[in-house]
Amino acid sequence: MLVVSLSGSPALKSRSGVVLEHARRWLQNHGVDVTTLRIRDFNAEDLLFGHFDSPQVIDFIEAVKKADGLLIGTPVYKASFSGALKTLLDLLPERSLHGKVVLPLATGGSIAHMLAVDYALKPVLSALKCQEVLHGIFAIDTQISYADNELGGELDEILTERLQEGLEHFYLGLQHRLQARQKQAGGHLRLAL
Repeated sequence: MLVVSLSGSPALKSRSGVVLEHARRWLQNHGVDVTTLRIRDFNAEDLLFGHFDSPQVIDFIEAVKKADGLLIGTPVYKASFSGALKTLLDLLPERSLHGKVVLPLATGGSIAHMLAVDYALKPVLSALKCQEVLHGIFAIDTQISYADNELGGELDEILTERLQEGLEHFYLGLQHRLQARQKQAGGHLRLAL
């Protein structure tokens, strides 16, 4: 199983990045390959001017195409997800998320921003034909502390439990997708015989 972890934060150090790192480690401990992409590593001009032929954008599209699922982490700004993330998602072909499982992860200063995933990010994912967007995980900034460790920080106990529960659902979704793909491949093989 392959998952793309996509950080929508333009900052070098971000709370959504810390949550993504904890999720990456959990998935890797469960045998999932994780490709990490960060919005800040893309050339801003390619994003702003929609350079579909940029090598970075082509690699991004290919990574998403090969993936079974996506983790999308974003800070919430002004009641919506990161604008830089939106410009990157706009570069994906229309049906790019068809057959993928997506787990949105968002962070914000207060619980007032909790619905940003449902009202801003999920419609964009639906437009990309994602049929399985899991219930997102929203974390308040105070639930995440920066630390000098390989994950970049620590999560409080409540957030850790919620993240683990969300990842368990995500992992089950990935397994269902894998089984369906194997069944379909087996059917094609039988037809060929």
